[in-house]
Amino acid sequence: MRRPYLLLFALAVAAGAASAQTPSEKPAAADPRPPVVEPLDNDIEPQVTIRQREGATVEEYRVNGRLYKIRVIPTRGEPYILIDPTGEGSFVRQEGPGNPGLSVPQWVIGTF
Repeated sequence: MRRPYLLLFALAVAAGAASAQTPSEKPAAADPRPPVVEPLDNDIEPQVTIRQREGATVEEYRVNGRLYKIRVIPTRGEPYILIDPTGEGSFVRQEGPGNPGLSVPQWVIGTF
């Protein structure tokens, strides 16, 4: 005779526990925006000076007052970049994909 009461008591406890686990409020959604990146030091940000010379636009990039890159945009032709790889003031043309001065290695691996 005790079994029906025990069964009803166990069902009531289980139902109470299940209703206590379902929260009535949903958690707030996370902010979808990326975090704002603050520079550690403003001296690291490059200073860009734009000048017009002989019909071409010259952009000079400096960090801490030191010129490290020059971008030349001629009125006709492709723009090009001059960089100072050693920091001594001697600029060379930056080679890379899409530049006409790109040298592709043509090694002979084997012949048949």
